[in-house]
Amino acid sequence: MMSSTTTPLRCILLSLTVIRALAAETGVTVEDPAGALGRTAAPVSLSVRLTADQQAAARAGRLGCQEIGAISHKQTDVVPVQWQFAPGGSEARATWLMGAGETGQRRFAWRSAATGFAPAMKAVRDSSTGQLELTDSGRPVLRYNYRTIEPGEILQQVAEGNRIYTRARSDYVHPLYDLQGEALTRDWSLDHPHHRGLYWAWPEVDFGQERGDLHALQRVFARPTGALQLESGPVFAQVEAENLWLWEDRDPIVRERTLIRAYRATANGRVVDLVFRFLGLRDGVTIARRGTSAYGGFNLRLATPQSQEIQVHTDPPNATPRRAWSDLSGIFAGAQASGLTVLQHRDNPEYPGDWIQYPELSWVQPTFPSSGTRYALPRDRALVLRFRLWIHRGSTPEVTASEALWDAWHASDSALAELADLQAGSP
Repeated sequence: MMSSTTTPLRCILLSLTVIRALAAETGVTVEDPAGALGRTAAPVSLSVRLTADQQAAARAGRLGCQEIGAISHKQTDVVPVQWQFAPGGSEARATWLMGAGETGQRRFAWRSAATGFAPAMKAVRDSSTGQLELTDSGRPVLRYNYRTIEPGEILQQVAEGNRIYTRARSDYVHPLYDLQGEALTRDWSLDHPHHRGLYWAWPEVDFGQERGDLHALQRVFARPTGALQLESGPVFAQVEAENLWLWEDRDPIVRERTLIRAYRATANGRVVDLVFRFLGLRDGVTIARRGTSAYGGFNLRLATPQSQEIQVHTDPPNATPRRAWSDLSGIFAGAQASGLTVLQHRDNPEYPGDWIQYPELSWVQPTFPSSGTRYALPRDRALVLRFRLWIHRGSTPEVTASEALWDAWHASDSALAELADLQAGSP
């Protein structure tokens, strides 16, 4: 079940989580040896072959899956599946949320429902603002500000020395909501007016011998091209969007493609996946952190909660697997605690990125590139960065819970070939 607006993009997300499976027309076998998928209700996404009747049911939004041979699973339950079809042929990508079950091999059969699954997850353009809203059964999940926003009256409230940073901006997420509907992010803060919720930008963008600041909105800006694709369905809603980095707000130097996918909330929380693809359009473009050792990359300016707790974790270099995540939790509004966990994907270049935090700003981020370096954005190979967000109830999760989240995301290495194709994809 899909809706599109403006110009379709080449699908930049070929797989968020690919589980090693034995795909057949009757169903699939998913390997979950440690039980991480079932413990975290993680998304499962894999390519399968379907019969003509199954294709028809899938295109009508009626084809789900049912676990078979499970002791603890209600065998009458048919789980909604969201389908994406490649042009021509019988192959399709199936995505669903894994339910609790036994560890090891778990078998699922395709089952047709009498009516289509409700498209609980929706991605729509707000008619009044022009921005993109992702919702879950009518409740807000996040807003992606694709359309450029002018500072307007906020400019007069900012101290004179900071007005240089009060610039028109786009290409960022705010608000991002917790499961109670409270905003986790902050925008247009008077102390740092360039901070803007969740945004992917670098304070040192070099073009030849010149330097701009995409983070603080100086000389180089990410601007929408209008190439945009939205998808809604029973399992996830997503936005694929294209922006150009414009030098002096005029000359394109980088093409950026961003994918934001939010999944239906479960009793455990909500997964939001982010994929960023950056391709140089001119020679001599490099990116770096502030002073090459401080902040930069995937930036998170959160609202300041009561009883704030920050946790960062990176396994030692000899650990197998080597996990990396952070969490910021507290009471953002009302009386219930909630928080945001950020997971780094092991296939990110120079993984794991350093964690930088500024507790007084409710800021903790995974940085890129490595300290003391500058990363070139050539014209023949894109930089791809992936992160998973986990929006949870309660205070800081137990370490074992965060480990399970990371393990579920990295359940298979079969995504590597598809990631390579994404990195080498056409400009």
